[in-house]
Amino acid sequence: MKKGDAEQDDAASASQLIDAKIAELGGWRGEMLAKLRALIREADPEVVETVKWRKPSNPSGVPVWEHAGIICTGETYKDKVKLTFERGASLPDPKGLFNSSLDGNRRRAIDFFEGGKVDGAALKVLVRAAVKENVGA
Repeated sequence: MKKGDAEQDDAASASQLIDAKIAELGGWRGEMLAKLRALIREADPEVVETVKWRKPSNPSGVPVWEHAGIICTGETYKDKVKLTFERGASLPDPKGLFNSSLDGNRRRAIDFFEGGKVDGAALKVLVRAAVKENVGA
C-alpha cells in the first residue's frame, strides 16, 4: 500500500467515526454537528476529516477538519456544539460569529445552542479564511 492510499484509508476511517458520532449523538446536537460538517465541506472541498483526542472518557474523540493544518474542531457538550478555530484570533469575523474563547491569543470558538440559527454563508467565509491562513496565502 502506498502512502497516499494509507492517507485515504485514514480519512475514510475518520469520516466513518464522525458519522458514528453524529448518529450516537442524535437529537439536535447530532443534527447541528452534521449541518456544521456539511458547511465546512462545502466551504473547502479539499478538507480532510480526522478524529483526535480519543480517550476512555471520550472514545469517539473530537472531529477535526484540516487543510494544511487544523481549521477547526467540533466538540459536543450537553448544552451546545462548539466549533473551535485553531487560528481564530487571526481571522476576520465581520459577522461576529465568534462568541466563545474570546480572550485567547490564538483560538476563537462559536457555541451553537439548541434552536439557534447558523449563518452558513458567514461560517463558510470563516472556514475559507482559516484555510488561507493555514496555507499562508
